[in-house]
Amino acid sequence: MAEYDLVIKNGLVIDGTRLPRYRADIAIKNGVIAEMGQVPAHAAKRMIDASGLIVAPGFVDLHTHYDAQLFWDPYCTLSSWHGITSAVIGNCGFGFAPVQPELRERAMLSMTRVEAVPYAAMKQGMPWDWVTFPEFLDSVDRAPKAINLLPYVPVGPMLVWVLGLEAAKAGQKPTPAQEAELCRLLEESLDAGGCGWSAQRLMPSGPAAVQLDYDGTPMVTDVMHDETCEAFARVLGRRNQGFMQMTIASHSAEHDRRHMERLTELSGRPLLWNVLQVYDHKPEVHRGGLRWLQECRERGLRIYAQGLTTDAGYAFTLEDWNLWDEKPAWREVTLGTVEERLAKMADPARRAALKSQMPIVVTSGIPNLVVTGPASPETEQFRDMLISHVAELTGKHPVDALLDIAVHDKLKTEFYANGTNAYPGYMKEIFDDPYVVLGVSDGGAHTKFLTAGRYPTETLTKAVREHGMLSLEEAHWRLSALPAMVAGFQNRGVLRPGAPADIICYDYDRLDICPAEIAHDLPGGEWRRIQRAKGYRYILVNGQVTIEDDRETHRHSGQLLRHGVLKAARAA
Repeated sequence: MAEYDLVIKNGLVIDGTRLPRYRADIAIKNGVIAEMGQVPAHAAKRMIDASGLIVAPGFVDLHTHYDAQLFWDPYCTLSSWHGITSAVIGNCGFGFAPVQPELRERAMLSMTRVEAVPYAAMKQGMPWDWVTFPEFLDSVDRAPKAINLLPYVPVGPMLVWVLGLEAAKAGQKPTPAQEAELCRLLEESLDAGGCGWSAQRLMPSGPAAVQLDYDGTPMVTDVMHDETCEAFARVLGRRNQGFMQMTIASHSAEHDRRHMERLTELSGRPLLWNVLQVYDHKPEVHRGGLRWLQECRERGLRIYAQGLTTDAGYAFTLEDWNLWDEKPAWREVTLGTVEERLAKMADPARRAALKSQMPIVVTSGIPNLVVTGPASPETEQFRDMLISHVAELTGKHPVDALLDIAVHDKLKTEFYANGTNAYPGYMKEIFDDPYVVLGVSDGGAHTKFLTAGRYPTETLTKAVREHGMLSLEEAHWRLSALPAMVAGFQNRGVLRPGAPADIICYDYDRLDICPAEIAHDLPGGEWRRIQRAKGYRYILVNGQVTIEDDRETHRHSGQLLRHGVLKAARAA
């Protein structure tokens, strides 16, 4: 009788601990690594020959918005295609629990702009068989999953639940009784399995105002009071459990940084700051962030940053685009239906304000946009041109050049924007800090613009293989063990006996990111942009092969990890 369920033979193991790579077999039993070293093939029911392959821990993705998508996509793609075996949901303070039944529609509408999740997909694809946060986790537990999920407790829905929507949107300060109820709800949610709490704290105007509600107003966490966050931090301190995720702009003010320090001091718990971002035109932004992180470490404050390390860029049409909210004039013209947007963008009276408020935070500037998908014979002449080139040819201002093309095509023209972090030299400064968590996939969000879920594959192929910024040992520690430690994934992110068997086996030389595609695979007839990977021969989640030769096996061995551990492990 076979002693093990599966053995991975002859692989080159990079175990996630930063130790040098070594040859070893890995035996798996009941979803756990049972033995490493030399294991005979006949000792297992199945043998995987990993000759010529790297064998490493599955990647851990700390920034996703799969809270809706998980109900119709057990693989939480794009993430699982690129080696992610565990992910955190509930980022930025955004989520769907607790939500009263009469506010479900409003909760879905809120996600249509701030994270650009298609409304029709949520409307058709979410079961809404919960009201409270513990009930939401039970629903997630029941849903089939091909990756593991760890839940933050998003504070936005709690603020609406306790204060009411209007008061929360107005930034009303909770009374002592309301603050006590907020803390009680947080305790209840943590008891149910939450791994900590999350909030977006972006200024409602200025360069940080890039993630707003569907109607252009701030999200409730943007206008919540510092004292409320401090009360939540004290809850974690009393429990000596959990961590905090804060979405605050890279160019955050001194007040924001002191606020994060204060939360860490009050709680004694780790805090993950999103996002540390490179702006090629302004390197002092990321350099200032790196200096501050080093100062925090020297003072013993456990503040980590999540770095935006992908240069996936944005492909979009002005039918859907909403990430220029930092400028009021652009925010206004990108609100409303397609017909309303079209009318506003065609209005010559608006052009002066649009020209004076050129957005630069998310994209690298309107003149640097590329016309990648003309939608009419008349605009075909501009294919693959920069807007700056179109402006020169036509004698127009870049804003007029952009909008005249888009309006002529009824807003169906596709444009492409490079990310703000295209210069490898600056990116290396992010990679050189060993405690910056790599990624920001935004999985499940901005599905019509962005394919950042490719970031693990991009790290290995670009940062390691092409540019030599990291060794494979360092890359796997940064992609697996470090994020697992920060978020509280118990015993994951490394390969060792006793650890859950979340494992990737890949062909390093063949590893690559596939071309972008449009997939009509969302509920409600909606579509999204995707990028698959190639080179992942086997991906295992809790000992089951979920992807083989870059294709799903339709095994749903993922689990909801309440407090970072499996239910059976907690009971034991």
